[in-house]
Amino acid sequence: MRNTVMNILDTLTATIANGASLTDAMNLGGLRLFGIVMPAAWTAANLTFQVSCDNGATWNNLYDSNGNELTVTASTSRHIALDPANFAAVQLLKVRSGTSGTPVNQGGDRVLQLVLRSV
Repeated sequence: MRNTVMNILDTLTATIANGASLTDAMNLGGLRLFGIVMPAAWTAANLTFQVSCDNGATWNNLYDSNGNELTVTASTSRHIALDPANFAAVQLLKVRSGTSGTPVNQGGDRVLQLVLRSV
């Protein structure tokens, strides 16, 4: 008899409001972020992230192990594959349009789909 491992796949909707650059806080529910599906309309900007490990009391920009702000190249109408290892210790997440130093306000409500999976 073969063991079957269940890999839970889920999505969360993340909205950056018109004139804003940051989503509301999202709870990843113990899953890891594996991808982002971008909307058809997008004011040109890459994506960066804020995370909280104290239930949302404090938010920090997400950096990689080399000290670089974790930046994802983004554009319209695409599924962006992410390295889930970068989100292994993330429970609460915000997605930003632009970087921490140069956030980019969106020219309309922008709905991104976060693709989550268990490991």
